[in-house]
Formats: sequence, structure tokens, C-alpha cells
Amino acid sequence: MNSMTKKDIAWDLSEIFPSSADPSVQKAIDNLCRMAEHLAKKYQGKIGNLSAEHLADCLKEFEAYRAKLGDVSLFSELSFAANMTLPETQSHHDKVTKTEAKLGKMLAFFELEVGALVSKNPRMISDKALANYKHALERLKSQAAHHLSEVEEQLAIEKDQYGVKAWEELQMKWLNTRTFEVEVEGKKKTLSFGEAGGLFPHPDRATRESAYKSIYGLLGESGEIFSSALRNTCNDWLNVCERRKYDSPMHASLIENDVEEPIIDNLLKTVESNVDLYRRYLKLKAKMMELTRLGCHDLIAPLSNAPRTTFSYDGARDMVIKAYSRFDEDYASAVKDMYAKNHLDSSPRFGKQSGAFCASWYNGKSAFILDSFNETLRDVYTLAHELGHATHDYYSQRRQTILNLRIPMIVAETASIFGELLLTDLLISEAKSDAEKKAILTSVLDMAGNVIFRVTARARFEQSLYSALKQGDYLDYETMCKQWIVARGKIFRNTVEWFSEMNAEWTTVPHYYLANFRFYNYPYVYAQLFVYALYQTYLEEGSRFVPKFKEMLSAGSSVSPLKIGRIAGLDVNDPHFWKLGIRQYEHFVKELEEIVN
Repeated sequence: MNSMTKKDIAWDLSEIFPSSADPSVQKAIDNLCRMAEHLAKKYQGKIGNLSAEHLADCLKEFEAYRAKLGDVSLFSELSFAANMTLPETQSHHDKVTKTEAKLGKMLAFFELEVGALVSKNPRMISDKALANYKHALERLKSQAAHHLSEVEEQLAIEKDQYGVKAWEELQMKWLNTRTFEVEVEGKKKTLSFGEAGGLFPHPDRATRESAYKSIYGLLGESGEIFSSALRNTCNDWLNVCERRKYDSPMHASLIENDVEEPIIDNLLKTVESNVDLYRRYLKLKAKMMELTRLGCHDLIAPLSNAPRTTFSYDGARDMVIKAYSRFDEDYASAVKDMYAKNHLDSSPRFGKQSGAFCASWYNGKSAFILDSFNETLRDVYTLAHELGHATHDYYSQRRQTILNLRIPMIVAETASIFGELLLTDLLISEAKSDAEKKAILTSVLDMAGNVIFRVTARARFEQSLYSALKQGDYLDYETMCKQWIVARGKIFRNTVEWFSEMNAEWTTVPHYYLANFRFYNYPYVYAQLFVYALYQTYLEEGSRFVPKFKEMLSAGSSVSPLKIGRIAGLDVNDPHFWKLGIRQYEHFVKELEEIVN
């Protein structure tokens, strides 16, 4: 095992609880159970008769419960994500998961009864006593048509606890408890998934090839396990859709994201009609790397002749703070606060969840970030991205109550992608040579291209799975791989040469396995192009844009994504809107072409 020789950068969760064994944890769980019992006794079967004023009081009590639940759940999830192989974190996570399921069943009536009340009396939503909850109630009303009976909702929670959620856990645990044999610059090493995946942007091409083939080769050997997990997850969802009367497998995600289907259709079609722009960039990158055609292991790799720059963790922190401060000094406050409170867990380690995420903490008016920092430029961008999420939390938590913090994914990525662009501006302005600029622009185009174009392929792949299942097809591992290749080919055509091992790439995408949350992909495409369009507005308006942007972040989910866009003068309903975002990507391509040519 490749051990960390540097200081372990681990978050400090003691602000929430001292440790999982501390008596305060059990005390909090006991208190949570009492709060849930009180809510059930006070409101179950009675919400349908509440006045607007009394409903407002009920919602406030429910928010107080959710805040306490957030502390217990967050501590469990973060402890498990950072060290999922430790017996104590496994035991605690299991205990909290069971408690959440028990309390979820106890309070299953809440949204059902509130949804039924506002569906029966829609005018109540506009009552001044409920002004703070207006849009939250509008969203709940749209979900009410798909609610089941209280008993059925309780049964669904019971079923999912050891059913579809078990498939989700299987995929995550398999990935993060395996080791991979990788040849790193000629030396064989045994690495965790996070460490091996951290080599994907390694400057040495042979090292990248070894990392890709090792990871996806091993995944392919267990392909039937992953296809079983995904097939059963998808079949389970089709049953859920039928029971809940969703129009399509994507319908629930549209409701959750507070967006209309024509907007998403237009988004994906706009991307697909502009794939030649992405292919144009990929051919340019192949030229810069002196290759006839890119290999799959070159897609997120640095240029072969780029300066070999590594970034220290402290240096990366300072760069992100500087980038945010250049936009607005106050805007960097959240970033500084995250580091001051030691709310980041950035060291790769065995048993740590792969990837990166930012988890909000309402009671602390803060957040926690997990990533695996391997000293690359890409890792710096990951920090800029996740710290953007923390900044979004910083502004929204100080303005909104909990029920107005159910931020749709299509909006939740706004500050994170904006943070990446702020970092790009800083890096380009401080670049000392064309070689540095090429390296930066290549990294930007790699990452944005991955989100805009490759994630569109992921969305189409997911759609193809449901279409096949509806036709009665059996999706074994090989069939899923063929579906993946077809979706991938529509984006890349012949611009990239793929290792056969890469047929298993879909197995690593955690979003496909999430219990009861399908189509976790297109929101990233939406967000990327929305923020690219937003950034053009910033470049035009300068400092006048800053208060508008803060207002957008502060809104949380208190207004729709459509209205959030209008704060900055953008209209996502416009059929031509998404071309604005494509134009920003093209701007980066042209900027790179000018340097190369």
C-alpha cells in the first residue's frame, strides 16, 4: 500500500460531535427520537385542518427537527466517507441509518398531509403567514400527485433500507475497498482507488495507461456484479414510476430540479448539435501532444510538453482565496472560514470514498469538503469547485430556513463552476509564458468538455437503459457495455482511441446507483452552460454583477431556477439560451487555437 508521507489532511468533525463513541451522540439521537414522537403526536392526521398561521408554526417545528437530524446524519455520513473500513464508523453509520429509517417512517405523514392540504386549498400557498414557504409549498404541491398512502410510503422506506440502498452501498464499497496494481513511472505500486484514479492526469503517458487499465480491467472482471446492481436499481425505479404515476423515469428528477422537460430537451439537443466544437478541440489537443489521435487516457491529461508543475496544498488554498477575493473581497469569506475551521478532508487514503463532495451543515452555517488532493492542477480546480459549494451554503444558510435550502442540482452547481472560472482568470493573468497558458486552457477545456459533452452521453446512456428494460430486454454486463459504447460514440465518433477495458467505465459512476434518484447527470450539463452564460454577463457588467450574484446564491430554493436566472437577466426558456454557454466554451477553444497557431 502506498502510504502518505505528508501530513494527513483530515477534517475536524468535533464541532458536530467529539467522536462517535461520545455520550453526546446517543443523547442527540434520543432527543431526535423524542422530537419526532412529539411531531407525530401533535400533527399526524391533523394537518389537513390547519389554518395558514398554524401551518406556518408546524413547518417551523419541522425545520427545527430537520436541523437536529442534520447534525446526527452529517456526522455519520462524513465519518463513514472518510474511513469506511473502520469498524467503529461502520457500526455508527449502520446505527444512524436505521434510526433515520425509523424516524422517516414515523414522520412519513408530514409531507403527505401538507401536500394534500395545499393541493386541496391552493390559495393558502399565497397567504402572507406562509410567505417564507411559498415556493417550498408550490414544489410540494407538484410532488403531491405522486405520493402514495402513508402505509405505502412507510413500506417503501422499509423496502429501500435493505433493498435498493444495498445496491448503492455495494457499488461504493467495492470501489473503495479494492487495491490496484499500477506501474508509476516504471515502478510497481499497490494503490487505493482514490490514489490510482488520481493518476489519470499524470504527466507520464505510460503511468496513465497503467492506471486506466488496472482500474477498469479489475472492474470489468466483476462486471456482472455491477450490471446486477444497476439492472436491479433501474428495474426497481420502473416499479416506483408505475406506482407513483410518473410520466417517465426522468419525470421525478424534473420535479426535484424544479424544471420543465422542454428546457432539458433543448439543453441536450443544443449540446449534441455542437459536438463538432468538442471534436475540434480534441483534434487540437492531439496535435499539441504530437499524436495522430488521442487515447482515452489523454482526455484529461496535461500536455506532454507542458511544464511539470505540482501544487502544494497550502499553495492551492492561497490561489483559490486570491481568485475569489479578486471577484469580491467579502466573497472569499466562506473559503477562509472553511480553512480556519479545518472543514476539509483532502488526503487520499485506503477506505476513503472516491471523488469529491461538499456537504452543508445548517446548524454550523458552514460545510465540509471531501477530496483527494494529489498536487495536480486538476486538484486545485477541484478545491475551487467544492469551495464554491461551500460559498453557496455560506450565503444561502444565512438568508434562508431549512425548507428553502432544498436547492435543485441545476442551481446547486452555480457557485462551484463560477469558482472554477475565477481560478481560470487568475491563472491566465499570472501565466508567464504561452506554454503555461496552453496548459491552463487545456485543463479548462478538458474539464468543461467532460461535463458538457461526456455527461450528456451519460444521460443518453441512462435513457437507453430504461428504454431497453421497457422493451423487455435483459441487461447483462455485455449489453450494458454496448449501450455505453453507443452513447459514447455519438459524442466522440472517431476522435479518440479507447482501451477495451474502458467498456467498463460506466461501473464507476456512483450516480447511476443512487437509491430513488435517477438522472443525476443532466443537471451538471445545465449548470455548466448556465454558469458559462452567467460569466459572460459578469465580464460585461464587472462590479455591478457582484450583488446580483450574491442575491442568486442567497435565494437558496426560495424561488425557482427560472427566477434565479432572471435576477441576472438570463432566460433559460429562450430556445437559443444554451448557445450562450456553448459560446463561452468556443471562446476558450479559440483562445487556445490562437496560441497554438
